[in-house]
Amino acid sequence: MAEGRMTDTERAEPHQQPAGLSIVSNTTDGICVLTLTGEIDHHTGGKLRQALDVPDRVRPRIVVDLGRVTFMDSSGINIFIAAHRATTEAGGWLRLAAPTASVMRTLQIVGVDTVIDCRQTLRHALSN
Repeated sequence: MAEGRMTDTERAEPHQQPAGLSIVSNTTDGICVLTLTGEIDHHTGGKLRQALDVPDRVRPRIVVDLGRVTFMDSSGINIFIAAHRATTEAGGWLRLAAPTASVMRTLQIVGVDTVIDCRQTLRHALSN
């Protein structure tokens, strides 16, 4: 039996699709709560940007629950900063809740935690 040689293409790992991002929106006491699950990156950023869009809201109050976010790159940072500016200009606020350790580290390294209110739990983010 002859042994075949594998080409580089055959050895390469199969192309993996991005993990994706799930966004569930609810309202609690007039506060829009976005619960995110998955990864925030350039593949999923458009979906997050759309969920955070506040063009017709007066004094929007938004809490983003990050407790199930496994990864966030600079795309997420830029989206959150833009959303923070938009909600503030509309007389409202944006809070980030329950970031995982890796997401919190990213927020701290860039200094976003000093600009956007980050709360340890969703319950704390929903309270005044």
